[in-house]
Amino acid sequence: MKRFGLIGHPVAGSFSPKLFAAAYGGRYAYDLLEGADFGASWHRFLDEYDGINITAPFKESAFRAVDALSDDARLCGAVNLAVKTQDGIVGYNTDVDGVVLAVREAGLPVSEALIVGCGGAGRAAAVAARRLGCRVTLANRTPARAAALAEDLGCDWIPADDLSALSPDLVIYTVPGSMDSFPDFPGAVILEANYRTPCLEGRGKAYVSGLRWLLYQAVAGYEIFTGETPDADAMFRIFC
Repeated sequence: MKRFGLIGHPVAGSFSPKLFAAAYGGRYAYDLLEGADFGASWHRFLDEYDGINITAPFKESAFRAVDALSDDARLCGAVNLAVKTQDGIVGYNTDVDGVVLAVREAGLPVSEALIVGCGGAGRAAAVAARRLGCRVTLANRTPARAAALAEDLGCDWIPADDLSALSPDLVIYTVPGSMDSFPDFPGAVILEANYRTPCLEGRGKAYVSGLRWLLYQAVAGYEIFTGETPDADAMFRIFC
């Protein structure tokens, strides 16, 4: 039987085993592989597993360890899923898929995206917004980081203090915790990487919890693992 799992540190509180069990009715094994050393965790994957999810702080290390990369993973500079193939270990970044599917679920047209935060989640969000056909503007508490990522991805940037100057129809919030004086974006879809951040409540036309992002990146990743469509409805019920 094929085996899958999750590496990172810490991973003890991850929803992944329950999500994976729901996705396939328990037909595949899925383990949490706790460990602070990337090399040891990666070698355990190579020795014992067919595919692996990767979470913090190992995504950039996995990017360097795989044999081939998906286009999204290459643009993100990070891998959150690796799978064994006949051509070696292929790395993916399904955080991008999670954003795309969560935004599409909101059912509103988007063309101007504001990405708040320029860490790993912010970079994946920017790549996803471009896939959705949006013009992308980045904002970060450290302007130099926003400027560097904007140059790398070929998009615009502003200081985090200037958010109210924009009128985006998509806002993707990837900052841990709340920001002071977060403005209203009345016509926007607001998607966050967290599960619920107080400063985002009622700020846009539609709010999308980070749980939807989590779930949809899992849906995309699990299908890469198994080649079978997961039961998304059963996965969604894990959070009900």
